[in-house]
Amino acid sequence: MTMKKEPVVTVVVPVFNGEQYIKSCLDNMMLQTYKKLDIIVVDDGSVDKSADIVREYPVRLIQHEKNRGLSAARNTGIDAAKGEYIHFMDADDSINADYYKEMVAAITETDADMACGGMINEKKRYKTQLFKKRKVYTKTQDKLKVTYVGKWGYVWRYLFKFDFLKQNNLRFEEGRLIEDLTFSIPAVYYANKLVTVPHTAYSYYHRENSIMTCKDAKHRIKRRKDWEHARDFRDEFSKEKGIKLPGVHTGKMAYIVRKLIKLMRL
Repeated sequence: MTMKKEPVVTVVVPVFNGEQYIKSCLDNMMLQTYKKLDIIVVDDGSVDKSADIVREYPVRLIQHEKNRGLSAARNTGIDAAKGEYIHFMDADDSINADYYKEMVAAITETDADMACGGMINEKKRYKTQLFKKRKVYTKTQDKLKVTYVGKWGYVWRYLFKFDFLKQNNLRFEEGRLIEDLTFSIPAVYYANKLVTVPHTAYSYYHRENSIMTCKDAKHRIKRRKDWEHARDFRDEFSKEKGIKLPGVHTGKMAYIVRKLIKLMRL
């Protein structure tokens, strides 16, 4: 009996002046129980020691000559990917040791286009979502509801079949913040199957001066405009496809009740 070959997972890790986080992130990668990882660190024009730290690890380093933004860095990773599956990891976050082992098992055994793992949101704990069992979703409204993708766009929640991204030409919109929402909504919509994965936890940390917390006036203005752009995309895509996004266009009260219950338990 021949052993089934384990698929390769490309992990795209953008970094920009992240010398205080990138070592911890790559140590986290090295401790993964799943070893067939093609780790690509995209240094997006850093002027600190990020690249020097990355060179100490058995990973691929791609450097942008100048800072082009998170979307461009992720797209560079897509273009360089060699794996059958792909995951987008932020350099200042972490995952549990069996994360890729569990995600790969779920997505391959169900032949799903996407696997959705659990997440722990350090700042907004009501957005923490850990799955108790593996379950496959094929109906559009069920996929939208279980992920709350219209409210929680976070792309790092998902492991994607790489061919699925290519077939649907899914890429990140460059030059914009709030880039996850405009990527994740179409992905969830187009996926033939989406599987939820227990025993997985992606920890999303609140960092000062990150893309989402930077208090610089110009950055805040751009962030607000790009949020408006993402919101418009969300509404236009929903109208075009004839879908209702849970928590946004439908089930708003249920979402609020869920949020309040979660907050009361903290």
